[in-house]
Amino acid sequence: MENYIRNVLGKCPLFAGMTPVEIEMSLLGKHYRIVSYGKNDIYALAGMPCKYADIVLKGSLVCRMTSMSGKQVEVSRLREGNLVAPAFIFSKDNAMPVSVETDSPAEVFRMQPAVLTELINTDEKIRMNFIRVLSNIDVFLTEKMKFLSLFSVREKVATLLLQRAREQQTNEVVLERSRQEIADSFGIQKFSLIRALAEFERDGAIKVNGKRITIIDKSKML
Repeated sequence: MENYIRNVLGKCPLFAGMTPVEIEMSLLGKHYRIVSYGKNDIYALAGMPCKYADIVLKGSLVCRMTSMSGKQVEVSRLREGNLVAPAFIFSKDNAMPVSVETDSPAEVFRMQPAVLTELINTDEKIRMNFIRVLSNIDVFLTEKMKFLSLFSVREKVATLLLQRAREQQTNEVVLERSRQEIADSFGIQKFSLIRALAEFERDGAIKVNGKRITIIDKSKML
């Protein structure tokens, strides 16, 4: 097993608390393969069955839900170490609820569900980690539903900026995604996002310079 694969698997919640040697030993003799995708490749379309237990090794995948009117909402982004759709691997109805595509060249570590079943049955750490992964999905979906359905546009923008400030440990926040991508993740129109940013800037809460946004007064964002 190549070092980069071992290192990324060490970030995966499925192998939490395990050393690189333990991870490699648990996979010894197990069948897996590395699958590559180009930028903007389709990983899966909504309604397609979840056939594999995949872990993202390189790049990132974007999960979007589309309404009957064609409106898209970005549900999540999967990055290095993330399991792809773990709640659907063993589901009776394993149809993917979202469409997934890459936004950069990507690689996934691919196992058949039977291999994951064997890992869960034979390794106590992996079994508990998988249970924890499924539990965390429920928490994530609850928070996501609250964010999308109950928060105003201003509250969504404020939440994003304050979260990024905590993550980057600075009041000068750099947004990695475009305005359109952020709007899609909020389930709003791009102009609504731009208007909210302009209102915060007018109120003296922030200073906008492209993707770099400086938080001046947090109290004016609440």
